[in-house]
Amino acid sequence: MIPFTPPNPLLIPTQPADTRDWILPDLGRRLLPFAAVAAGAWLLAGHPAWLGLSPGRLSAQLAFGLAGAAVLFVAAAGLQLVLAPRRGSLKVPGSTADAALQAGYYALNAPLEEVFFRGLLQGGVGVLLSPLAGFAVGTTAYVLYHRLGGWAWLDLLAITLAAIPLGLAFWLLPGPPSLLGVSIAHVAATCGFLGPGPYLLKRLNLV
Repeated sequence: MIPFTPPNPLLIPTQPADTRDWILPDLGRRLLPFAAVAAGAWLLAGHPAWLGLSPGRLSAQLAFGLAGAAVLFVAAAGLQLVLAPRRGSLKVPGSTADAALQAGYYALNAPLEEVFFRGLLQGGVGVLLSPLAGFAVGTTAYVLYHRLGGWAWLDLLAITLAAIPLGLAFWLLPGPPSLLGVSIAHVAATCGFLGPGPYLLKRLNLV
């Protein structure tokens, strides 16, 4: 029996104007509310350490963040290489300017998602119930929220494979709770799967 080989995905080029068209509504609909909720929780709870708004043990945070960034970028780009043919299409920045614009936005997106899902949910539930419960709630909520945002079930595989190590790192890294390391790694994971990652795959003629 000849194994099924998915056809090459349809590559959909994007330009900075296309990216701005979704970035601007997304800021108001998603990221600003995340920031407002996290800021409100920080103020109302009396600047709690469990929210992770500190550098933590800087050496451990940077070691995880930089190593995790390298691993997750490559893993996310590799997953995109596998999933795109099965999905049938792949959006690819049509220029270096668009790839850079997307990377800049993901650098804003990652820490704001982290402060909500890892800091507020995982940290808060961890204090109220247990660290394991916090990890389970934060990770599950993070994965399913992408489904609510219209992500395909197939793509949730990539989300889950990033969410688990990020949640474990926020829980288990030594020192005070910190979002620094997981935010650095999160930026790289997103950039590997969206925007810069697909751009690099196209430049390397892998898609």
